[in-house]
Amino acid sequence: MNTLEVANKWRQMCQEGKNLECITELYADNVVSREMPGVPHGEVVSGKQNVFEKSKQWLEDVVEFHSSEISEPVVADNHFTSKMSFDVTFKSRGRQQMDEVCVFEVQNGKIANEQFFYTM
Repeated sequence: MNTLEVANKWRQMCQEGKNLECITELYADNVVSREMPGVPHGEVVSGKQNVFEKSKQWLEDVVEFHSSEISEPVVADNHFTSKMSFDVTFKSRGRQQMDEVCVFEVQNGKIANEQFFYTM
C-alpha cells in the first residue's frame, strides 16, 4: 500500500472502532509511538506489541464515546496527518473533550512512526 492507501485505511478502521485491529494490520513491527510529555502510559513506546498494549489500556479506560471525529488525512510523500476530536468519559478522569493532531510516517506500506500533539 502507498501512503494515501494506508492513511485512508487507518481513518476507516478508526472510525469503525477497529483501533486495535488497525495496529495489527497497518503498523510495522518496529513502530515508534510518541505522546506528549507527562502522559501516564509513557511518552515513547516502541514495538507493535507495546503500542498495541498502550492503545488497549487507553481504550479500556473509556466508559463512553459521546462523539468523535477524524478528519480526512493530508498526505505529503511518506507522511500523513489527521485531526481527531473526541468527547469521551474515562473511568480514571471523567468526561473530557480532546483535540489532537496526529502525524504518521509510512515505510514499506506500514506505519513506522506516529506522534500525537494535544493539550492535557
